[in-house]
Amino acid sequence: MTLHPEPSAAPVSEPAPQDTDLPQDLIAPAEAIFDRGAVRQALWDALGDEREERAIRKIVVETLAEERDRGRAAIARAFAEAPFAAAPVTRSYTWITDCLVTLVFEIATERLHRNPTPTEGQRLSVLAVGGYGRGEMAPFSDVDLLFLTPYKITGWAESVIESMLYILWDLKLKVGHSSRTVKDCLRLGKEDFTIRTAMLEARYVTGHAPLAEELDKRLWTDLFRGTESEFVTAKLEERDSRHEKQGGQRYMVEPNIKEGKGGLRDLQSLYWILRYIHRGAEGRDFVDLGVFRPEEYDTFVKAQSFLWAARCHLHLIAGRAMEQLTFDMQIEVAEAMGFRDRAGRRGVEQFMQAYFRHATAVGDLTRIVLTSLEADQKKESPLILRVFTRTPKVKDGYQVIHGRLAIADDAAFLSDKMNLLRVFEEGLRTGLLIHPEAMRLVKANLGLIDEEMRQSREAQRTFLDLLLKHGNPDRALRRMNELGVLAAFIPEFEPIVAMMQFNMYHHYTVDEHTIQCIWNLSEIEHGNLIEELPVASTILKEGVNRKVLYTALLLHDIGKGRDEDHSVVGARIARRVAPRLGLNKAECATVEWLVRHHLLMSDMAQKRDIADPRTVRGFAKAVGSKERLDLLCVLTVCDIRGVGPGTWNNWKAALLRALYRQTATVLADGMEAISRETRGTEAKKLLREKLADWDSKDLRVETQRHYEPYWQGLHITAHVVFAELLRDISTDEIRIDIHPDPDRDATRACFALQDHPGIFSRLAGALTLVGADVVDARTYTSKDGFATAAFWIQDGDGHPYDAARIPRLKAMIHKTLLGEVVAREAIKEKDKLKKREKAFKVPTSITFDNEGSEIYTIIEVDTRDRPGLLYDLTRTLANNNVYIASAVIATYGEQVVDSFYVKDMFGLKFYTPSKQRFLERVLREAIDIGVERATS
Repeated sequence: MTLHPEPSAAPVSEPAPQDTDLPQDLIAPAEAIFDRGAVRQALWDALGDEREERAIRKIVVETLAEERDRGRAAIARAFAEAPFAAAPVTRSYTWITDCLVTLVFEIATERLHRNPTPTEGQRLSVLAVGGYGRGEMAPFSDVDLLFLTPYKITGWAESVIESMLYILWDLKLKVGHSSRTVKDCLRLGKEDFTIRTAMLEARYVTGHAPLAEELDKRLWTDLFRGTESEFVTAKLEERDSRHEKQGGQRYMVEPNIKEGKGGLRDLQSLYWILRYIHRGAEGRDFVDLGVFRPEEYDTFVKAQSFLWAARCHLHLIAGRAMEQLTFDMQIEVAEAMGFRDRAGRRGVEQFMQAYFRHATAVGDLTRIVLTSLEADQKKESPLILRVFTRTPKVKDGYQVIHGRLAIADDAAFLSDKMNLLRVFEEGLRTGLLIHPEAMRLVKANLGLIDEEMRQSREAQRTFLDLLLKHGNPDRALRRMNELGVLAAFIPEFEPIVAMMQFNMYHHYTVDEHTIQCIWNLSEIEHGNLIEELPVASTILKEGVNRKVLYTALLLHDIGKGRDEDHSVVGARIARRVAPRLGLNKAECATVEWLVRHHLLMSDMAQKRDIADPRTVRGFAKAVGSKERLDLLCVLTVCDIRGVGPGTWNNWKAALLRALYRQTATVLADGMEAISRETRGTEAKKLLREKLADWDSKDLRVETQRHYEPYWQGLHITAHVVFAELLRDISTDEIRIDIHPDPDRDATRACFALQDHPGIFSRLAGALTLVGADVVDARTYTSKDGFATAAFWIQDGDGHPYDAARIPRLKAMIHKTLLGEVVAREAIKEKDKLKKREKAFKVPTSITFDNEGSEIYTIIEVDTRDRPGLLYDLTRTLANNNVYIASAVIATYGEQVVDSFYVKDMFGLKFYTPSKQRFLERVLREAIDIGVERATS
């Protein structure tokens, strides 16, 4: 506990003496931030002979608020010049708070409730506790105060405390307070670990100093001593609970800088535990005590400084106590801290990579130190448990300590640098977690991993065994990554460590995404996903080159962060790395191809109409062989599933399965097997079987009323629905069928009505108005002039509509189509982006493809997603006499790729460059106007 001199009692008409012992470690001179002596003098001058409490409080609040705001502005200016100076800034905010509390105490005791000759029971000491006690305050941190009295609180002390709190509240400070005796503190601290932790950081601010000294002494002798083990246990349980609440994941894309995994609270928990065990030690004391190695302590200080700097900037920008780095705040904090855009990387991405690296360092450090402490506190397990829990036999050079894999002799271990890889293999072989001291030894000796070791056949074998042999490669890779071994062994991996992708699609950093992908692959291999992933499971069961597949997954995103297509860069890197991992020439070529084309199958399935035979033909030609198709299919599944929770769904699964099976058929039997004619004949045959109870005449009308694209573009379930909708339909009718399509994780909305120009746009507008997200759409015109349109939609959370909501949904769509609501006007109110989503900028790209389909031009619009986008694009195309046959919508967070299969008014493709340029211009104008509306 830090003690400051008690302020001298001053007569009513005179201010207390000037400050002589000012802090020197602030971001600006103490007097420039808050000149307590001058403010004290000004206060006494302003108060004069005033005696009325309300008037005194008003004068005090006005004077102190003005000085506080001036001081905060001074800190902000200095911080802008030195954006990483976290410790001076947090101490500066503490200094302002100390000055306010001290002066308010003086006013309360010298002017409002003067007591020149207090009795022994009327002593009062004011202590700062919690973060304020530690001397670490962000701009809008809480002010936690402990009012300490020797015995039961007296009327005088109660009046002083009440007056102080009223003034502090009037100053808009968020004050947490308690009034206790020393005995109360010891009793409550024994019962409640939160109270005990707060008092661990108690710091005397003002009042009766001997009372504060007594508390400090009694805490260490009567409460803390001998209870170290229970305190460590309580703090570890508290940390685990907090992590679970925050998502249990260090790489949350919008992390909580205070409470999240790897955040400030983790550092503080470590600090509390170490102080508790080592009786108030702090700073470099922990190095001298052997708790930290010097480099670990430097890591601790750097992480603490970065996280506190980011938190202070976050508070200042938000203008309030905000702890979550939301997307919009990430941009502003990054800019405040001096991170600027450079080739291939946005400043915000560089900032978040630095954040995640520090969060990872915090996690490593707390895990190593706390696990070590946990082991120290651990008692020998009961004999009965030791009998039934047999310790696995470990290889020479290792031992098992407290159930963890430990190194028997550090010097012997380091004499062979291959041991830096072998230790992870031994961990997987035995199923043991690695002992913290072993992790420390590895991390401290990464320099041993040199080019000679990387080229070593044994190193290559050991690394590939980690991936292929033990069944849980993600465990070894994650630990190797966190300790820096993975980046040391594959230096090309280092740039993507903790690299954040600033978008709403990817949930993890690039390195964590890679490890998640490999975990998914191992899960499929274990047979844990047979029902969910039948195709991928069958491919692996039948056998593929596992070495190629695992290596390709490890390297598929290694090219990210450059000012070039990451697939192209990654393929170049794979060409260097794959041979170094021991793959032969043919395997290296396949790995390079897979990395170069790892998005091909996903793009084809999600951005193109796979019912169009030419889509499958082009994909089959690009893949070339069944072996590559198998490898690419499994890699694609793992890649999508590794993006984050909820990214994989039945819709993507159905698309990939259909593309895989059709392509496999083409590679085996040729294009004729999936030609339009073959598909059409099969579709009509199926429909006759499904509608066997229909009159033969009605059935013939139905099978003859549609053109070929209709038969090959829709599933039999949709053909049956449209047959029912079109049966005896009149020209002025609008018939709608809305049903869940669980196989695609969507709701299928089918419309049958008289065709007219712009029908696709009208339907898109109606769906937008009811808040539906369109994920796929097809529209066909029958030979007798009816439009048959099928839309697959999801609600705002990306789920199919609940069955109970469908009747209302249907009624609202019907009302819109009848013209009772003007979609263009009504959509304006719905087409708004949320504040946190406005941070994302997606460049617009528009391309025209006349080769991807036999009868349509494919217009691909890659741009920023928003609620009214599809309606704006389809309306623009309709207004320019463009017929839309189908739309394929692929959404990646805030980015969307809308692919329209279109013809001109004469049924021809758009070959003319001038017409393409015109359509691109009007589409861009529509996008720009919509963006302005959505962000206004």
